[in-house]
Amino acid sequence: MASIEFVQVTQSFDKNIIIEGLDLKIEDGKFTVLVGPSGCGKTTLLRMIAGLDPHTSGSVLINGKDVTRIAPGQRGVAMVFQNYAIYPTMSVRENIEFGLKNNKVAKEERTRLVEGISSTVGLSDYLDRKPSTLSGGQRQRVALARAMVKKPSVFLMDEPLSNLDAKLRVQMRIELIEMHKKLGTTFVYVTHDQVEAMSMADTIVLMNRGRIQQEAPPEVIYRRPSNLFAAQFIGVPPMNVGELGVDGVKFGFRPESAVLTTEPGDSHFSMRGVVATREMLGSETIYQVKSGENAFMIKCIEDLFSFDQEVYVGVDAAKLFFFGADENRIDEDDIRFGNYMNMLRGQRYG
Repeated sequence: MASIEFVQVTQSFDKNIIIEGLDLKIEDGKFTVLVGPSGCGKTTLLRMIAGLDPHTSGSVLINGKDVTRIAPGQRGVAMVFQNYAIYPTMSVRENIEFGLKNNKVAKEERTRLVEGISSTVGLSDYLDRKPSTLSGGQRQRVALARAMVKKPSVFLMDEPLSNLDAKLRVQMRIELIEMHKKLGTTFVYVTHDQVEAMSMADTIVLMNRGRIQQEAPPEVIYRRPSNLFAAQFIGVPPMNVGELGVDGVKFGFRPESAVLTTEPGDSHFSMRGVVATREMLGSETIYQVKSGENAFMIKCIEDLFSFDQEVYVGVDAAKLFFFGADENRIDEDDIRFGNYMNMLRGQRYG
């Protein structure tokens, strides 16, 4: 196992700065997920840990040791890519033991390692088959097994499930969580999918435009987003945001925090509107409610409303958020918070 630390790391190509002055510590043995939109810098960080992309300045430390001048193969890390990167002409066994052969590991030891790892990832019955005869999930397991057999101190995974169908992604997420618990190794996982991040991570590092927006466990980012970007990136559908109309402040609430009724209630925030869209998803229904220029998404367990129906949206005070003109969340102990809460109570949208 190993901790990873970025100290004032900058990476630039020509005059384009990708990462600037970044500080980050990834804890030993944790499942850390780097998440954010395309181009935010998350894969760049992963490749810097692996030694595939050099950084322009600063230091990358693995277990307290600066690895800047250490070759990728000597860093004690293993990387699993999006496209599996397995050899089509080799059997599953040959793919898994390829690195061991290169490192001159004895045949008996290779056999023991390959069979042990194959059992762990459920490939024992497929060792003599070619990758072309395997499903996408099985091929991903081959890539994982090939990484595991090296016994790395760090696993690096770059969107490894993005080529799988939705059902298989769910299954593989569960398998990766169980594998992490079994191995106890440091996992660093890159994805643009916030559902993957929320379901798998011990710690989420949320990035945008080369900067860390928030670093926290999934439940903290969901319940106490540090800024507007975090609030709207995490959560499905994303947090509803409206203009308070003073100081450039915005208020927000999550779609599942609102109550939808046919009569006005006594919630702190209230809005009258019309159901503009309805998505019935089985266990829940998502409505878009419009009122003038405002449009909010509401998630309901029961399917009680229809298109074009007049409804009322209500949100309790404890479920409301405020974000300043700088887009940072305003804490409850901030003197402005109470004032903005009173202003919102006095407004009636629609």
